[in-house]
Amino acid sequence: MEPKIALQLWSIKEDCEKDFRNTLREVKKAGYAGVEFAGYHGLSATEVRDLLNELDLAVAASHVPYEKLVDDFDATVAFEKAIGNTRIVIPYATFPDKKGWEDFAATLKTLLPTLQAEGFTVYYHNHDHEFTSISDFDAVAYLATALPGLKLEVDVYWLQYAEQNVDAWLEAQKAAVGLLHIKEMQAEPKESTEIGKGILPIVEYVQKAKTFELPWLIVEQEAFQALTPMEAMRANYQALHKIIEECR
Repeated sequence: MEPKIALQLWSIKEDCEKDFRNTLREVKKAGYAGVEFAGYHGLSATEVRDLLNELDLAVAASHVPYEKLVDDFDATVAFEKAIGNTRIVIPYATFPDKKGWEDFAATLKTLLPTLQAEGFTVYYHNHDHEFTSISDFDAVAYLATALPGLKLEVDVYWLQYAEQNVDAWLEAQKAAVGLLHIKEMQAEPKESTEIGKGILPIVEYVQKAKTFELPWLIVEQEAFQALTPMEAMRANYQALHKIIEECR
């Protein structure tokens, strides 16, 4: 199985804020097969769905804050269904101690079956703090163990940033890994950059995704050096597409 390429729209958030419709048109022109939402910039679910249909762009996933799922469940579910999304990603959580993560897992345990009954797969997206903020505690691995129905959207950049052995960690959590965020890292300063310009073994991550039979590789970039976000968006597609072709 060959994964398709999607863009996490947070990568070009300022452009989305200025002109969401035309920005998505540019994403499609760049070659992306899908997008991962991080907000809808004032468009209704019908408007989003119609725009995706017009552009022949798929919804790879949507980042939906945990609080929104708890506080506005019905409207959130209705919106995501209307745009054709089936993957809800909780983009962030943080707690000062293990008890906080345990309570979070307990709440998710009641939420997951409800969302699954509505046709959604639920993911958790990592940063670096889940591995570093509490001594000898991997919060992401804990969630995967405590919640067998939860999938992981693994951000390889943040795994490396947290000084994890990325390959070994992915193998250990293989059963739960459902999506990969492909984000490149430059050495100095340590921040994201365009694919192929950094130090991460992106080829190995693509090969891993194919072995795991993942449906999407989701490009994300959060820091920019020589290129604008839109220029970087185009360059990242070309670089990742070339890697995928070479891995065939």
